[in-house]
Amino acid sequence: MRLMLFVLCVCVFQGMFAQSISGNFSNFNFQKIKLEGFNGLKTYTISEAITDEKGFFKLNFTKSNYGVGCLLTSDNKPLFVILSSENIEILGEVLSVPETIKIRKGQENLYYEQYAKEQPRREQALSAWGYLEKMYTTDSLFSIQKTPIQAIQEEKQRIKKENIVFLSSLPNESYVKWFLPIRKLVSSVSIIAQYRPEEIPETIEAFRNLDYTDQRLYKSGLYKDAIENHFWLLENSGKPLDNVFEEMKLSIDAMFIKLATNEKLFNEVTDYLFDLLEKHSLFQASEYLALKVLNEGSCAINSDLSNQLETYRAMKKGNIAPEIIFNNSFFANLNKSVTKLSDMKNNYTFVVFGASWCPKCKGELTEIVKSYDKWKSKGVEVVFIALEDNKNTFIDFANAFPFPSYSDLNKWESKIVKEYYVFSTPTIFLLDNKREIILRPNSSEQMDSWVDWYLK
Repeated sequence: MRLMLFVLCVCVFQGMFAQSISGNFSNFNFQKIKLEGFNGLKTYTISEAITDEKGFFKLNFTKSNYGVGCLLTSDNKPLFVILSSENIEILGEVLSVPETIKIRKGQENLYYEQYAKEQPRREQALSAWGYLEKMYTTDSLFSIQKTPIQAIQEEKQRIKKENIVFLSSLPNESYVKWFLPIRKLVSSVSIIAQYRPEEIPETIEAFRNLDYTDQRLYKSGLYKDAIENHFWLLENSGKPLDNVFEEMKLSIDAMFIKLATNEKLFNEVTDYLFDLLEKHSLFQASEYLALKVLNEGSCAINSDLSNQLETYRAMKKGNIAPEIIFNNSFFANLNKSVTKLSDMKNNYTFVVFGASWCPKCKGELTEIVKSYDKWKSKGVEVVFIALEDNKNTFIDFANAFPFPSYSDLNKWESKIVKEYYVFSTPTIFLLDNKREIILRPNSSEQMDSWVDWYLK
């Protein structure tokens, strides 16, 4: 019985570490080498080793790591490898000299290595032929030359066919057969936008067809790039901004059809995409995403994300902002006769939520001070709501500003902060004299542009 248990334990242990990456970096002895894997937007360590005196190493991985791995050394030069059901052998000098790296064993990685070398040259050639084709079909000096035009078009088709033939030749069940077209899609975005804009519609459609619940994508290392490059291409498609936002709505709808069936990924992608759209000031798209997610009944949203998104439902443009009562609290540069926000007799109010402990707030408030006289002359008042819990800190901070400042010293527990769904600082709203939300600026710079455009 003991012998059987021992044999069973050995078999299980060996099964857990069924595959390995081994090799020799001849100029990299007694150094740490690490294998990382991908889980969606995050990486994790699979295995670590120290090379011996001749640079030999061995790293183990299991079936659960199936997908793409990344070899890393102290020089931070990564080498991506396909982690499948085969052992991998690599030879070279150091990772920082990629031209010395050779795959000696592991058929899927040999395919990957070949494609990684050949496909960039095909992409460059296609862009060059595309440039010539445009010249020969639009320039009257060349457009009468039918033979070169036909030859250019035939060569473009030959290059595209060569790519298709290579991918078709790969084993149907191999990870690399799925991975390489997705890698090509993600990596070719900037080239297509710049040199082959006629391919933008089909590229966007390919992005919309991606399944973000597919474990192959989740483990590919392309999860984040697929989201970013998809929306970058939409933003840089050359269409008017209104059309861009409509296209982004279509893409969001396409992404969330399957994401709505996986609560974990639903939250993960929502959080990342919302932050991405906000950082790029694509507020119409982020608002659409927020409202779509909040109205999605099949998945629960984690509380932090829910509070963040709720801002867009409760505080969207066109809504009436809550009244702000200035009582039983502390203020600076505020007229004593003003007891509430609606007492202020100006056409617009620029409400800024911030704090002395917020580094970004200090920068924004400095810029607001510079623009304040101009804005005030055009009927815009600034009101600063400080998330503080110490009277002296608030007074010292706010006295430097020429505009009214206020704090009830309750920080995040402030009634105003909660009613305005403030979850980060700075948060900014532009209200008219009826407290209707006109704009949700991302910065003082955006507000200044609005003043210059609408209050000429």
